[in-house]
Amino acid sequence: MISKKDYNDAQKRAMDFMANAGIALTEREVRDIEVADFGLNRLQEIGLQLVVYVNTDRVCAKELVLFPGQICPEHRHPEIASAPGKEETFRCRWGEVYLYVPGAPTPHPKATVPEDKKETFTVWHQVVLRPGDQYTLSPDTLHWFQGGAAGAVLSEFSSTSRDDADIFTDAEIKRAPEIGS
Repeated sequence: MISKKDYNDAQKRAMDFMANAGIALTEREVRDIEVADFGLNRLQEIGLQLVVYVNTDRVCAKELVLFPGQICPEHRHPEIASAPGKEETFRCRWGEVYLYVPGAPTPHPKATVPEDKKETFTVWHQVVLRPGDQYTLSPDTLHWFQGGAAGAVLSEFSSTSRDDADIFTDAEIKRAPEIGS
């Protein structure tokens, strides 16, 4: 569970990152910035801040903010009721992102993961994204990513997003944020 103060502080910090990336948000979008601590209460280490512009039964567009070294944990977007899982394209707008996908493990990856969570990161083929770089993931592809030294802002363009159906490698993760007092 994340405290209301920590949630609000992360929203404000995410707005600063968006401004650095030259991304303008409406008042509603600012108010609706989601802070995902994945139920671990380790936001600075494992978490994600996001703004959803649109999520229909066909398309989705989001901005994702990663603080320096912050990890969006390993997960996949499975098929649901015979509909294919989410296909998504990440485009780096600002900063640097280390994306990990299936493939030959990178010998000296740039990302670091918490020692107590190491077993929950199983794919180690590294793709480095810098401003203007993009990468498309097929449905049901295991992946995770980490913000570089300054953090990062990513745009995500995808088919319908059903975040509550994502399957995380770490069984302790809860996708929906729980906000305390």
